[in-house]
Amino acid sequence: MTKKVILDVDTGVDDALGILLAIRSGEMDVLGITTVNGNVSLEQATKNTCKILQLLGKEDEIPVVKGADKPLMRQTYFEHRVHGSDGLGGALSDMEVHKTAAEGHASDFIVDQVRQHAGEVTLVMTAPLTNLAIAVMKYPELIHQVKEVIVMGGVVLGFGNVTPTAEYNMYVDPEAAKIVFQAGFPALTLVGLDVTRKALLTDEHIRLLGDSPISRYIQESTADYMKRYYERNGVKACALHDPLAVGVALNKELVTTRHYYVDVETRSELCDGQTVCDFQNRLSKEPNLHVCTDVSADAFLELFIRTLRA
Repeated sequence: MTKKVILDVDTGVDDALGILLAIRSGEMDVLGITTVNGNVSLEQATKNTCKILQLLGKEDEIPVVKGADKPLMRQTYFEHRVHGSDGLGGALSDMEVHKTAAEGHASDFIVDQVRQHAGEVTLVMTAPLTNLAIAVMKYPELIHQVKEVIVMGGVVLGFGNVTPTAEYNMYVDPEAAKIVFQAGFPALTLVGLDVTRKALLTDEHIRLLGDSPISRYIQESTADYMKRYYERNGVKACALHDPLAVGVALNKELVTTRHYYVDVETRSELCDGQTVCDFQNRLSKEPNLHVCTDVSADAFLELFIRTLRA
């Protein structure tokens, strides 16, 4: 039985890999893909998403719905150095886009689909949380009608990837993240850098993908990303941040989680966007997030390769 899912993306290199994994798994009924500004502009993220669906031959089956073109209260902050000026590392640059976005706003699409399929929809959020924050503000009952929310974002034990303390998705729109974290979702899982940094795609993994349009796309799109990752971390690899969030939606057994109270810093000169996890219950608040603390990286990479192999 397939799981009803909405993917919310700012399609850069790893969002695209997450979309490929979700659709190729055969285990997800992707109701739609909502886009938001983040790694790239809203327009570019939407264009990239349409390209990935065309690569898969699914452009007529899955709607793409545009959402917020900027954070709730801040200026846009793109990540072109990692994802390239087009967000896909230059891959699919020659592909003509013939799919167009559906009418409406992503937040309304999320609300409508969750209401239509109450208790059945999993939201996999691999971008700044602007769209979901807007949806919650429009329709607070959403928190009781969604099945679960899986968020790629944050870091609770390690260091950030855009500032010393902040992960990118949290840093871009911390006010949105705070709204989502404090909304009261009963099943909200945080897939942060603590685990995604252990899920590393290497040249050997790409070789194992075989030879196909998808494997060639993966190799091309991750090439510059791997160079940037090596410059920063001394390892030639592509961290599968967003695909791991999809992997958690497919199989919770891939990760170890702990239930903690987590909040997001929004008013700090040095620590804006930091996810603050109350490991010792110092704040005496009820846990609100299931925080991923460890991952079976080999098992996830085996799933990734098996699903996308030619």
